[in-house]
Amino acid sequence: MTAPVHELIGEHPAITALRQMIARVAPSKAGTVLIYGETGTGKGLVARMIHQLSQRAARPFIDINCAAIPAELLESELFGHERGAFTGAVGKKEGLIEAANGGTVFLDEVRELDPVMQAKILTVLDSKRFRRVGAVTPIDVDVRFIAATNKILLQEVKAGKFRDDLYYRLQVISINIPPLRERGDDILLLARGFLRKYHALYGGARKRLDPEVEAIFRAYHWPGNVRELENLMERICLLEDGDWVHRAQLPARILREVAAASPPPKETPETVPELPDPGVRFHDATEEFQRRLIERALQACRHNLGATAASLGLSRHGLRHQLLKLGIQPHA
Repeated sequence: MTAPVHELIGEHPAITALRQMIARVAPSKAGTVLIYGETGTGKGLVARMIHQLSQRAARPFIDINCAAIPAELLESELFGHERGAFTGAVGKKEGLIEAANGGTVFLDEVRELDPVMQAKILTVLDSKRFRRVGAVTPIDVDVRFIAATNKILLQEVKAGKFRDDLYYRLQVISINIPPLRERGDDILLLARGFLRKYHALYGGARKRLDPEVEAIFRAYHWPGNVRELENLMERICLLEDGDWVHRAQLPARILREVAAASPPPKETPETVPELPDPGVRFHDATEEFQRRLIERALQACRHNLGATAASLGLSRHGLRHQLLKLGIQPHA
């Protein structure tokens, strides 16, 4: 039995720790898992990985978006109903929890459950049984519940919006997914992976990221996280020509945010070149200024050659030529 660990792309320590946590939690007998993460971070992917690494992998994985089903229909969807239980119930219906028997139920956006449904879910967690709407006889069920939320549930409990007993029942094991903006160069790994994915799906030119785009991606906040990045790469693969992803192909809102977050350069003695002493040869003074300029750019860009080249208005090849000519080591 294998899990799709290749889908959780990343080399950041937080992602390595997340993969290790999934590998430990999945085969355990812990009944519930609570996943925290901002919108678009991949909570559903993590839930599926836990299921596929568990002993329940051969049984169903039922994904339920608690915010997408109207409250008046949710009980029937989750628990099913008997014929005649309400107007329109012309036949018996199996609910999603019953359909998942032996497998996993993923309650995405669990915070959106109303108080009545919170109580009913708690009953299933405690007793391992439920009743269809309109039924008298309970049905035993063996499912693992994985819940997910983009809110801090403890704050919701304190505000009286979420049952404390359900919170503590779900919080047996909690997993936190870091936002994309905190994952460093994983942003570029993911972007390149999505470019390969949509090149395989749609054909066209095999695209690469321009160094200036790489620098913009590192600086952008990514409020929609991995989902936003994937949607952007798909759009570019579908609509843009050429071999490179350029600045001009990015949405204006991304460029505005990055520009607003970048402070204007300050005219200080450190950024204004000093005049050389009389008698210094012009060629020597020019090379010294270039050396200092490149060394400062390398330090500001954390020795990332693509970002350094973009900040200096050079190609990556041009920067490497200057490093060799001036005898500068590119790494700290």
